[in-house]
Amino acid sequence: MTTTKTKKTFAAFFAAAAAAVSLSAAAQIPNPTVTGPIASSAIPGATSRDYVFFASDHPLTVNGYVEEEFFIEGTANRYNTPALATGSILSSGHAYKTRIVVRRPASAAKFNGTVLVEWYNVTNGFDAENLWFFGWEHILRSGYAWVGVSAQRVGVDRLKTWSPARYGTLDVTEGGTITNDALSYDIFSQAAQAIARPGSVDVLGGLRPKLLIATGESQSAQRLATYLNSVAPLGTPYHAAYLLSNFGQQIRPDVVMPTFKTLFEWDLETGEAALRQPDSQNYHSWEVAGTAHVDHHLRLTREPLELRDLLVSSEANLAPTCTNPTIGSRVPNHYVVAAAIDSLVRWKAHRKTPPVSPRMEIASFGPGNQAQIARDSFDLAKGAIRLSQIAVPTAKNVGENTGGGACARWGYHQPFDLATLRSLYRSHGDYVEDVVRVTRNNLKRGFITKPDAVATVLEALSTRVGDQGRRGWFDWQRDHDFRDDDDDD
Repeated sequence: MTTTKTKKTFAAFFAAAAAAVSLSAAAQIPNPTVTGPIASSAIPGATSRDYVFFASDHPLTVNGYVEEEFFIEGTANRYNTPALATGSILSSGHAYKTRIVVRRPASAAKFNGTVLVEWYNVTNGFDAENLWFFGWEHILRSGYAWVGVSAQRVGVDRLKTWSPARYGTLDVTEGGTITNDALSYDIFSQAAQAIARPGSVDVLGGLRPKLLIATGESQSAQRLATYLNSVAPLGTPYHAAYLLSNFGQQIRPDVVMPTFKTLFEWDLETGEAALRQPDSQNYHSWEVAGTAHVDHHLRLTREPLELRDLLVSSEANLAPTCTNPTIGSRVPNHYVVAAAIDSLVRWKAHRKTPPVSPRMEIASFGPGNQAQIARDSFDLAKGAIRLSQIAVPTAKNVGENTGGGACARWGYHQPFDLATLRSLYRSHGDYVEDVVRVTRNNLKRGFITKPDAVATVLEALSTRVGDQGRRGWFDWQRDHDFRDDDDDD
């Protein structure tokens, strides 16, 4: 009779064996030819467009970071990718040339040893670094290196039309003979090989990486999941994978590396809840309440670059068409993303199992694996990881919306009215104490990092929640024209 303990031992053995085969086979992955860094003759926004597309407008330099772009080229395989099974090579020797963008600490003293390699998302017809948009603050403060990889035809074709002078030689279709993204998997592997085993051009500028984490968000997370299930078992340079909003797509039980999913409300409703997988030897997932597939923080980060480089904002055009036009939930998804990335690193580097996430409560399931989340009287989701913005709410933050186009996945934010706030919080002190209690608990459980916990409490202190409509010190000061004037009369 096989015991549960024996089954777990076998599972661990086979997972370790698969990982060993995969990483040893990674040595056979060819190194691409690397050119660069590619010089920019213009500042971002210049009409010549001779600069890095979506060059970051975040404070890289003052945080000790540099941004550089490189071209990589080589030959790639096409693969058969059966669901939840190891694939096979269909054909080889297909030429490609694409680009990678590197944001890294300028000094080894700042580098924490981990490189986040992001598969660019091309849902909107251009390369979008959505993981970076979610997590850039944490990446900079923690010393991660980040590398974006242009692996897909849509993104590369847009680069070529956006700046023919800079990107005109790029091609991931072998001269138009491959009309899908069949080469993307090897491109993503070879980009990592260029990082891990640099040739004459070291894209990390001498930094020595210990961990390479493959990552992607939404559409690119879907591609990455296929890579993990079918291509990575044949060999991969990556050590772990972080899938942000990969939904409705299971990961094989014997996945070759630690794989971590973070899921938001829309992700659960659009297929993931019906296909949930239990945490296991090499798979872990977190679910976060009050969060949309794409949120306000991402919009604040991405929209300025869209306006600068594309002269149009897809979010600004979309918002008025949605039933709730205040699109983008404002629960800070990125706080949980930061904690998840750190947890994945500890899992891989120190074998410390990530904290277990509560599950989102599901009210009902419908056709096509659709689900409806259970909600309270404020329409807030029940269950899952609950940051203070949900556990101590001052607004509706809902991960679903209605209307045309992409409205559904943006969700919405709607502040509570004065009467509701008065009914919830007797005083500002009560409100802050509740925020502190919830945030301390999330910090203890590992769902938020210490800097973000501090930021949460400071934000609560800076508000006047609990003072609405009540006379306090500031009102008295205003009414009495309180000043430091000397007046002895």
